[in-house]
Amino acid sequence: MKQEADITNVTLLSVFLGIFGIFANRFGQRHTKSLDLTKTDLVLLAISTFRLGRLVSYDKVFAPLRAPVAITKPDESGAGDTTAPRGKGARRSLGELITCPICSGTWIAAILVYALHLWPGATRIFLAILGTIGSAELLDALAENLSWSGQAARKDAGDE
Repeated sequence: MKQEADITNVTLLSVFLGIFGIFANRFGQRHTKSLDLTKTDLVLLAISTFRLGRLVSYDKVFAPLRAPVAITKPDESGAGDTTAPRGKGARRSLGELITCPICSGTWIAAILVYALHLWPGATRIFLAILGTIGSAELLDALAENLSWSGQAARKDAGDE
């Protein structure tokens, strides 16, 4: 059952990336001038890099691709699961890169900037999608934090 879920996750990821690649190749324009980033581009790059870094490091859809170099285990805080590198040498180094959203985000940001230079139209659409998802994730975390904080404050005040 787990193997079927892994195959499904990898297939979905491959289909998504394949469609993006076809779209970028079909509609992409190569530019020889320097890359001029707008403020909007920078914001979308930042939020998209945040989201993709977390996708690579933590999300289930990426678990089969992390499996050779990382394990998923319960977080020490007891709040959920986290990822950790496995093995020794190069395997462990790659695991450390992939299990750290900031580390993997460095390479993700580079890829996104190159893509923005090579295929600005398609990449901006991709960034808009990921930027929206990343913003929603941040807003969800904020709402959840405020909800838990409010419940704790009411409980401390004796209202519950």
